[in-house]
Amino acid sequence: MEKIMVKMQATNKIKSGYPLLVKGDFVKEPSVTEGTLVELIDQQKKFVASAYLAKQNKGDGWILSLNPQEKINQKFFEKLFHLAGSNRTFLEANGDTTAYRFFNGEGDGLGGLTIDFYADYYVFSWYSEGIYTHQKMIIEAFKSAVPAIKGIYQKFRYDTKGQNDESHVFGEKAPEPLLVQENGIQYATYMNDGLMTGIFLDQREVREAIREKYAVGKTILNTFSYTGAFSVAAAMGGALETTSVDLANRSLPKTKEQFEVNGIDPETQKIIVMDVFDYFKYASKKELSFDTVIIDPPSFARSKKRTFSVAKDYSKLLEEVIEITNKNGVIVASTNAANVTMEKFEGFIKKAFANKNCQFDWLEKYQLPNDFKINTHFPEGDYLKVWILRKK
Repeated sequence: MEKIMVKMQATNKIKSGYPLLVKGDFVKEPSVTEGTLVELIDQQKKFVASAYLAKQNKGDGWILSLNPQEKINQKFFEKLFHLAGSNRTFLEANGDTTAYRFFNGEGDGLGGLTIDFYADYYVFSWYSEGIYTHQKMIIEAFKSAVPAIKGIYQKFRYDTKGQNDESHVFGEKAPEPLLVQENGIQYATYMNDGLMTGIFLDQREVREAIREKYAVGKTILNTFSYTGAFSVAAAMGGALETTSVDLANRSLPKTKEQFEVNGIDPETQKIIVMDVFDYFKYASKKELSFDTVIIDPPSFARSKKRTFSVAKDYSKLLEEVIEITNKNGVIVASTNAANVTMEKFEGFIKKAFANKNCQFDWLEKYQLPNDFKINTHFPEGDYLKVWILRKK
């Protein structure tokens, strides 16, 4: 392994468990190819850690091991996957849930890669060219560590410049749709349809809370609804009616399908293709209001009319929601913006209610479920923030 010297501050940070390397950590910026395995040394030329270098978001590489005797080879990755599997036995044994996060990047010891389980099919997401250079060895390690695999798919979360578009990489091809279960509810998923599969697995506990506590006999508005998973959970929990609103044209057939696979006639629900902000105006004009409103916007979105950023615009969005939520109604406020801390997010909520001169109660807080294992030394990885609120 090539030896790369890191600064004293970086040495301390790495030894304390922080897994991400950034340009400023190096004494001299490395000039190596993406994915190169390196030995990091301090300014006394002593071993600090082994790592791989790769450009991903704001980082330049990930720590692999603090053990100078540990070899980074197929056995190393096999060990990581064995450990990840043993940490998910609580879900593996649960017949009511057949889709979850099997391996969560730096939380499971390998930043830059996540692996999701969908009813014996696995989806690998590669976050940099650097980690992808080790694809063959990593997949061989996975096949050795995880015996029951029907098929493997992969998705690229970085710009491949059109060089990699092979999605199915091993085993059988999944049926379309592939039906998975989450707490007994069925969802139609697609392994080979762009970056998304049809359901965001990190919201499992929130969907269950909506079904169990905030749906029966209620009118539900699900904004930025994607394929309507929250709406389906609410309908299965006895909602009076659900309204799903999303700007994407494909949200209509996709949401209909999610209702249908659960034996619910989509004609009994409202599915609207519209900019969410335009829908707020429409609802206000028609004097529509709801018992439970769900807001889980993308971190950043641009349409022909406007640009939305959670960091800048969440409070204004929430003000619109407060306006059409019934008295004593419930708001499920969610964001997956990694650049927004829980403290900041709670500040957005307080600001919105203050601006509307309205009181509220904090009911429940949700963050990533257990299968989305986090590295406690890397707060940026704990990205999901959800507060369930009651409007007074």
